[in-house]
Amino acid sequence: MKAHVSSILLGVQDMDRAKKFYTEGLGWKIQSDFGISVFFESDGASPVGFYGRDGLAAQVGTSPEGSGFSGVVLTYVVRSQNRVDEILAEAQAAGATVLTPAGALPWGGYGATFADPDGYIWSLGYSDHAPDQPYAE
Repeated sequence: MKAHVSSILLGVQDMDRAKKFYTEGLGWKIQSDFGISVFFESDGASPVGFYGRDGLAAQVGTSPEGSGFSGVVLTYVVRSQNRVDEILAEAQAAGATVLTPAGALPWGGYGATFADPDGYIWSLGYSDHAPDQPYAE
């Protein structure tokens, strides 16, 4: 198995709320909406989609119940500190919970983290120390 993710599928409690957060709040564009699942335009990256949490848990053979840190963080690397600040403000205005405010990171970069309405954690980051990073934008 290669170190590659073909798609990222997140189980959400409220499909309409999740779609509104990402489309109206963060500007994502829907590629396909199947009712029980939705996928967003990926701009060449791994596609991100949503599926009802209960249905997705049943599909993969686990319980939909869970709390606390899941051990998964979605990372979004940008080309400037200002863009970190802008995205964090967009996310907060759309209803995200800021987990760590924007600022200097221990390893020398600049970043912030927020949780979407379903609790999925996004890490925003910028660093001028590694020009070959997998930039999201």
